[in-house]
Amino acid sequence: MNPTQFRLDFPEFADPVKYPDSLIQMWLTVAASLVNAVRWAELTNIGIELITAHHLTIAARDQNAAAVGGVPGVMTGPTSAKAVDKVSTSYDTGAAALDNAGFWALTSYGIRYLSLARMMGAGGLQFSC
Repeated sequence: MNPTQFRLDFPEFADPVKYPDSLIQMWLTVAASLVNAVRWAELTNIGIELITAHHLTIAARDQNAAAVGGVPGVMTGPTSAKAVDKVSTSYDTGAAALDNAGFWALTSYGIRYLSLARMMGAGGLQFSC
């Protein structure tokens, strides 16, 4: 897995200024250590890419916060309601939530990763010699 393939699979991260190759490679390296290729088999790369996309999304939030004078790294949960003047919107944040998802629930990529990871961790493994 490399940044070029990652960008092909996740074109929303195509901007090399916002998402430099060095940042993508760093998260690909971290992700590769978190995805057990024996369990994930042919889905190993998608697991690595979802973790990378999750971290890149959080990094972009941090950059956006810092750009407007905010404090990067402050974590908040999903917004359930928002009001501007006389218009308000609310969302059912529980509809797409996973129990005990914690950090992974902060992005749609994290939710997708954790959903797959929970399936990959189910059951035993049998090795043949």
